Amino acid sequence: MANQKSAIKRHKQSLKRAARNRSARTRVKNVIKSVRTAVLEKDAEKAAAAFQTATSVLDKSASKGAIHWRNASRKISRLAKAVASIQKD
Repeated sequence: MANQKSAIKRHKQSLKRAARNRSARTRVKNVIKSVRTAVLEKDAEKAAAAFQTATSVLDKSASKGAIHWRNASRKISRLAKAVASIQKD
């Protein structure tokens, strides 16, 4: 454990940030899962609504630094492609 006051503070801050980022990444996984299940069920309405929520959550996570912006962009692109594929049918 750190001995200097500043090092102790930095450690506390890093723990706080790690917890915040962990919850953001978990939320990202959950919204992606909801879009994918709606796509598998071929429910276009539900998939579109879930995709809109997922886009928002992914963008927020990227802007906060919980995930990389290119990672978020890639996930949004792939989800959009999946949602579009069931809307054609």
